[in-house]
Amino acid sequence: MILLMLPISSYRQLSGLKRAANFLTAQHALLVCALFLLVGVVVFDDYDMGRDESFQRNLARMTVDYALGENDQLSGHWFRFYGVAFETPLFLVERGLGLTEGRSISLSRHILTHLFFILGGFCCYRLAYRLSKRRLLALFALLLFLLHPRLYAHSFINSKDLPFLTMFMIALYLLERAFRRDSIGAFVLLGIAVGLLTNIRIMGVMLFPAVLAMRGLDLFYADGWAGRQRVLLTMAGFILAAVGILYATWPILWTNPVEHFRDGFTYASQLPSYASISLFRGEWIANGAGKPDFIPTWFIITTPPLILLLGVIGVAAVIGRGIARPAAILRNTPLRFACLLVAGLILPVVAVILVNSPIDTDWRQMFFIYAPFCLLAVFGLGWLGKGFRQPGWRAGVYGLAGVGVGLIILQVAQLHPHQYFYFNFLVDRTTPEYLRNHYSLDYWMVPHRQLLEQLLEQRPGEPLYLDSIPAAAGFLPPAARQRLRTSSDTRNPDYVLFRNPDHAQRPDFSFNQTGAVQIYNNTISIAKGVSADWMDAAAVDAYRELYRQAKSQEPVIRSDFDVYHWAGLLTFVKEDCPQGALSAQFSAKVFPTVPESAPGYLPEISSFSRFSNSGVRLGNTCLAVIQLPDYAKGDIIVGQRKFSERQDFPLWEELHSFSRPGLSDVIAAGRQNRKQPSPLKSFDVFLDRSGNGGDRLLYAKAGCSRPDYDTRIFLHIYPVNSDSLPPERREFGFVNRDFGMRAYGGRPGGDCLAVVPLPDYPIAEIRTGQYAPGQGRLWAEELAVR
Repeated sequence: MILLMLPISSYRQLSGLKRAANFLTAQHALLVCALFLLVGVVVFDDYDMGRDESFQRNLARMTVDYALGENDQLSGHWFRFYGVAFETPLFLVERGLGLTEGRSISLSRHILTHLFFILGGFCCYRLAYRLSKRRLLALFALLLFLLHPRLYAHSFINSKDLPFLTMFMIALYLLERAFRRDSIGAFVLLGIAVGLLTNIRIMGVMLFPAVLAMRGLDLFYADGWAGRQRVLLTMAGFILAAVGILYATWPILWTNPVEHFRDGFTYASQLPSYASISLFRGEWIANGAGKPDFIPTWFIITTPPLILLLGVIGVAAVIGRGIARPAAILRNTPLRFACLLVAGLILPVVAVILVNSPIDTDWRQMFFIYAPFCLLAVFGLGWLGKGFRQPGWRAGVYGLAGVGVGLIILQVAQLHPHQYFYFNFLVDRTTPEYLRNHYSLDYWMVPHRQLLEQLLEQRPGEPLYLDSIPAAAGFLPPAARQRLRTSSDTRNPDYVLFRNPDHAQRPDFSFNQTGAVQIYNNTISIAKGVSADWMDAAAVDAYRELYRQAKSQEPVIRSDFDVYHWAGLLTFVKEDCPQGALSAQFSAKVFPTVPESAPGYLPEISSFSRFSNSGVRLGNTCLAVIQLPDYAKGDIIVGQRKFSERQDFPLWEELHSFSRPGLSDVIAAGRQNRKQPSPLKSFDVFLDRSGNGGDRLLYAKAGCSRPDYDTRIFLHIYPVNSDSLPPERREFGFVNRDFGMRAYGGRPGGDCLAVVPLPDYPIAEIRTGQYAPGQGRLWAEELAVR
């Protein structure tokens, strides 16, 4: 049957059994990819919308608007440093097809992300064949790449980590191809791949020095001037292509590219502590902090044992060959590339451990290390196959590997569509709720559609009031979606939806479990019914005590809510609470007295919402509580805001200072003592040297409108001594601190306010002003500091 699938002309080109086998296997790689695509088309509707999908799509929308000059919202948004090389094409396809309904948009994203993953698999096959010269081993590499259970599920729902893994594999393939062909065109294509890789995730920049270092070795060993000239030309082509495509596809770099790239790198390496709280071996930790084994453990317990075993053997085999033939590592040889794979696997993990870089939830931000590990597993299988010369040994090794792949396929099928939760036997999968209480599971709330279907079946024909409607509801039939209601705060919900780790961490009160999704005897999503008295007596008493303690104080803020500060808590209270008063999120932005004490790159923002956190209704009174960090001793902006795809604007915000003079005092004094302001200026700019938080610039405007709040400020800081500057800024003579108003402040009392900490080295002059896309510079001012 397989022979009949070949074109007639192909038989005339074949001579010998070995050549025919190779040809058939090459065709099999395309057939395997086509089969995976066919299966993906059949099952892609089974995967729900992840929590971050709307965030990623919104990023692409703002990027397109920014690039077209239609909206400057991106420039001031906190996630402007996220790459868009993959998100923007997804959004453009959506717009080109005229998709407007949430489900169809999500499904288009799922299938395109999976298709890109399959393309990465085919590049894995091509690269494995170039390295091993055996098509059977290359086909095995293709299967290992596509069949990792967790990665397979992520290839539908994850449009940031999986495209980075895929692009990393494509870049590795093009890297081997460029060094093998040694042509300018091949290195330009490699540069394009590295530029796109860096755009998707800024960690992709690690391939840039790797390529230059390897090309530098080639320059050293090149024969004569002609050989060196060829190496230099290919290096120039690579650099120009990588930098050019990175700049062209990342609009946020179009103004101040060096500074914005540096800021993006800083942001990626200083993710705030509140951004990710993980359950790891039964302990709650922030961003994997203080756990050197965080990434290795997650990788080991969520990767099929066959792949682990072969990968370890492959690493050992490559290191052994490198020790035996060290000179071959310095020249353009397959061994040098194999050693690059080992470095691409080990060095990123070591770097993250050494600098204690933040890691979100599990090893998903490090999925890219699976690309070299998969190829090294093929090295391991090849070494085992030829390591012993007994008759039938190789056939036995390959046969056992084939059985292992079959078992992986079986596990992928059994877990469908929840391969996302795969664990291997190295962790306890049999004890009920062991995984739930020891590891973060459903951090993206993926299986909520199955949970909603259970609830709808339990109450046929009735409307269901939920504490919040998850994104997965968009995958339900229209009639089912219409039965879902948001309880807001006008009535108690019928059900509260939890996820792991939420339901492992938060108190249960007196909820009755009415629905659950389970994997390995572990609950990954749960719905609990809410009675008329949804909290037990102890919980009610606790909230009433919070209310009593707050009311015994004088409010520090009187606004839409009265805000009380006591015992490290901010308590929001509203009597005679109307409908919808608790439906928005409560927020607090802290400007600490010592900026370095706050984790992260920007002032810390804490957001809280009803039921999933600490907002409740007690009779006619609404109550919400925020626990402040221990460094909250300076100024703070508190308020409420609603988030939506096109809306991120505070409903109300107010400023409070824990010490005097505070921000409001500095601004009032500055306005009283200032000279006649320039009619061109739309913001007052004050230098604050009160000692509360070090020297800082304050930007203020009374009667702040939405365009003012979305504005972009340029800020150039000139030091007394240029040696104080980072090396990349010394030739310019100043530090660029351009920012968006919303990123550094808020809108307290309807006025715009931004607070920008200044460097601690002596400053000679500051130049600052405002600009807008399509309008250029609106105003500028020079401040003499020394």
